Amino acid sequence: MNPMDNKIVVITGGNSGIGRETCVALAGAGARVIMACRNQQKAAEAVEDVRRRAGSDLVEARSVDLADLSSVTKFANDLSDLDRIDVLINNAGLILDERTETAQGFEGTFGINHLGHFRLTQLLLPQLHSAPSGRVVVVASEAHRWAIKGVGLADVNRTARYSGWMAYGQSKLANVLFARSLARRLEGSGVVAHSLHPGSVTTNFGKEGDLGNAFSQQLMKTSEYVLISPEKGARTSVHVASSPDAATSSGDYWTRSRRRKPAPWARDNAATEALWNASERMIAAVL
Repeated sequence: MNPMDNKIVVITGGNSGIGRETCVALAGAGARVIMACRNQQKAAEAVEDVRRRAGSDLVEARSVDLADLSSVTKFANDLSDLDRIDVLINNAGLILDERTETAQGFEGTFGINHLGHFRLTQLLLPQLHSAPSGRVVVVASEAHRWAIKGVGLADVNRTARYSGWMAYGQSKLANVLFARSLARRLEGSGVVAHSLHPGSVTTNFGKEGDLGNAFSQQLMKTSEYVLISPEKGARTSVHVASSPDAATSSGDYWTRSRRRKPAPWARDNAATEALWNASERMIAAVL
């Protein structure tokens, strides 16, 4: 019996990069995989590729735009046919050279990388609780270490000054803080939550309209780590989503399929609570 037999996995951004490779690995291990994707043309191609490589027909794509909280709500409602969700992988992410806004007026990087996933997770928690052992996996990044001064809630929409680098680092810090805060709220429920760094991966991240070429090249040149393949980059996501080891604790940060301490400012309990409360207020104000 495969470790993921009969498990239901929902993953954002499963159509490319480490998301697609995560889908291949989990579908190949027996899971039913539902890709949450914005671009349905790319998603359709990805579904066929994943099915072929995983040797499984239990792969599908459904539409969601994380930059629109109404779309997130619709997507969650569309999943009401599922009696449970065993694993939710908040994988999608982007980095923007220029400031943009989501449908509800939030700064794009924070709105998509954090707020969209925050809202999606909230909406899917009942189905995660219905699973025998639910998991929430948040794909963060070592870039959270850039955000020495925190998420920057005082100007979370970056209206005073915009830096693509800092906005991304702060959104990744938000990912780590969110997973830690969620883990505390889920304590004793049977659902665990973790965040992770996949590694610096040779994907189209930052090359499909998110960044200017110069910015993308600078990002690659200054990467702290040697670039690895998407398949290798997916290994930590797959490990945290499927291994018995990751079910024995909650709120951890993982790299290379091992627990590692995140930056000190990602372990600040006051910061986790401030982010959670601010996220709830921001969402409530526009819904």
